[in-house]
Amino acid sequence: MQKKIARLRRAKSTRSHIRVLGVPRLSVLRTGQHLYAQLFTADGSKVLASASTVQKDVADGLKSRKNVEAAAKIGRTIAEKAKAAGIERIAFDRSGYRYHGRIKALADAAREGGLQF
Repeated sequence: MQKKIARLRRAKSTRSHIRVLGVPRLSVLRTGQHLYAQLFTADGSKVLASASTVQKDVADGLKSRKNVEAAAKIGRTIAEKAKAAGIERIAFDRSGYRYHGRIKALADAAREGGLQF
């Protein structure tokens, strides 16, 4: 339980800093089975775009929904949806997770898709 509490403490600190920036926030949730990404407004009141490995169109063609390849596909998908909504500059909220593995793959794919953060 201490590990989860520490992660949530880091996430809270990051989110308070991002709120001051005033740009949309790309938040990531990682579970053992799936990966979720949501793009929120600057104040966090509204979801502008979302993508996850639960969605059929994203999961098609993937061997597994919980690996780096799936994370990269989520990053590309969320970048496409953000561009369609007219958003190019965002803040990346890793939700207290370490920046490696699936989180890094998602961020790199979103950058390649045209998002700046």
